[in-house]
Amino acid sequence: MAILKAGSRPPWVGLAAAVWVQVAAGNAYTFALYSSSLKSVLGFSQQQLTMLGVANDIGENVGILPGIACNKFPPWAVLMVGVFTSFLGYGVLWLAVSQTVQSIPYWVLWLALCVATNSSAWLGTAVLVTNMRNFPLSRGTVAGILKGYIGLSAAVYTEVYSMVLNESASKLLLFLTLGIPITCLVMMYFIRPCTAASGEDSSVHIHFLFTQAASLSLAIYLLVTTILKDVLSLSNTISYIMVGIMVILLISPLLIPTKMTLFPAHHKQLGQPAGSSDNLVMGENESSQTDPLLTPSSSAAYLGSFYESEDVSDVDMLLAMGEGAVKKKRKPRRGEDFKFREAIVKADFWLLWFVYFLGVGSGVTVLNNLAQIGVSLGVDDTTILLSLFSFSNFLGRIGAGAVSEHFVRSNAIPRTIWMSVTQILMVISYLLYASALGGTLYAATALLGICYGVQFGIMVPTASELFGLRHFGIIFNFMGLGNPIGALLFSGVLAGYVYDAEAAKQQGSSCLGPNCFRLTFLVLAGVSGLGTILGLILTVRIRPVYQMLYAGGSFRLAQNSDH
Repeated sequence: MAILKAGSRPPWVGLAAAVWVQVAAGNAYTFALYSSSLKSVLGFSQQQLTMLGVANDIGENVGILPGIACNKFPPWAVLMVGVFTSFLGYGVLWLAVSQTVQSIPYWVLWLALCVATNSSAWLGTAVLVTNMRNFPLSRGTVAGILKGYIGLSAAVYTEVYSMVLNESASKLLLFLTLGIPITCLVMMYFIRPCTAASGEDSSVHIHFLFTQAASLSLAIYLLVTTILKDVLSLSNTISYIMVGIMVILLISPLLIPTKMTLFPAHHKQLGQPAGSSDNLVMGENESSQTDPLLTPSSSAAYLGSFYESEDVSDVDMLLAMGEGAVKKKRKPRRGEDFKFREAIVKADFWLLWFVYFLGVGSGVTVLNNLAQIGVSLGVDDTTILLSLFSFSNFLGRIGAGAVSEHFVRSNAIPRTIWMSVTQILMVISYLLYASALGGTLYAATALLGICYGVQFGIMVPTASELFGLRHFGIIFNFMGLGNPIGALLFSGVLAGYVYDAEAAKQQGSSCLGPNCFRLTFLVLAGVSGLGTILGLILTVRIRPVYQMLYAGGSFRLAQNSDH
């Protein structure tokens, strides 16, 4: 059994840098901040605007290419594509909203928004896959932290938008055009694969707790300062100081690798258990870092070629099998490393996909129309609604990682149970929206934000636990297609049609009153009810997998004879 050496840098450096990249990757959540300007400056109808919202979600979530690229190229190359797409896409949108270029066709803007927000897929996939592989024994916690920061990004951008950019949509789009590339180019050097720790100790737990506490402090700070900005008249100096404090809180995860550098701890290295993730520690195309004790035989050569390539001849395979070097290849079991084509034919794969689709597809409908929902119900400043949703979304994501990690280790309870529980709460939130009772708008938004965040925080580690980390990038991004498909069906078609029909009754382009979205909310309540049922079915099916993976209270890498 190989003894793994420590990497040249701790994986915590990459995790701290990933925080900034995740905030940059949350650029798709800014749509609500400049959507009203798109509608007023360019004269779009609500249905045209909601179709732009669909473009926003398609770009953000269509990540098949980034998923494939993560297995073939280093993280910096994947990040570079995200840098280019954000610069190009947001640059075109800025030209249109600032009216620097007149009469840009609608279809060009639709494509530009797809390209702009597709940077989210490239940036987010690069850092998520890299860090999940760097921390293979803490998948739920890492996924919760990283997805939490991307959920907080809406509040970060809102803070910059209201306190620095004077609520100017054109300035915001220029900031996105230049700020995202600059941030990611600076952080690109630090996002790289590291040799993962082969065991879990108390320091790892403490470091994760510190990172979670830092992110929670940032979330509370963003919510409080957004409210203060709304109720008080703050000078420019105070606003800039507040933004500076926000930047310091974003930097705080770097304290972990700084502390590890200044006060290094010496731990005895443990052997890596044989299993599906040992290649993820050493890299798919790297050899063990220790010298072999035996000279490889011809059968070992055949075996190596069998692992590295699927294009092995039948003669080579028979020779290898005859020498006892390899057994006949079998299909992977749940909990082992699946290729994408092997995963996509499994019932559990599609159950997880539909549960996620129904949860995030309904939630993103409200997010895309949050500004118009607020206005129709009499809210003048919708930035507080967006910040509240962002804060709650963050709590859902980071809470899903922490809570599901606790229960899965203590009782082997599948994470998907929390997707079902929160979809029940989503039904309640949609009914609150539909009722339009006084004081329920903010409560419904907070509740929905938490539940929406949980869907992300649970899907990511669940997909890795059921189907492995080797091809996690493409599997995770295929799951993510549930978001834009849901946006197309529930937001672009349903919500946009209902809104415009009600606006036509009022003989105007804008709609006021609870009927603008009431039918939409009732349909979404039914959608989440169906998601609850499918989530419970999936939970029952995969319970034996979690009892095997988390026997004894700690994560056990699945044994895979193919690897």
